[in-house]
Amino acid sequence: MPHSVIMLIAGLALLIVLRLLVRDKARATWAFLFLWLIVSLGTLFVGVLSAGYGWGEEMVVWLFVFGVPAALALTAARLSSRD
Repeated sequence: MPHSVIMLIAGLALLIVLRLLVRDKARATWAFLFLWLIVSLGTLFVGVLSAGYGWGEEMVVWLFVFGVPAALALTAARLSSRD
């Protein structure tokens, strides 16, 4: 399984765990975004510095890996605030 897919699954799992454990859904969303930014930037730097990928190609992957779970987190927060 490609590393990007594993990271997407990990991001979604982290989002689900935080949304279930933290009562304040807005706080859970911000905690997720902060943690996921740190984790995804870590994988970006590992890809560039250790795996030998270029900054340009790794940034495209990072935008996807960070962006999809972040967009889902923000969408879930918006939908839960309407209730």
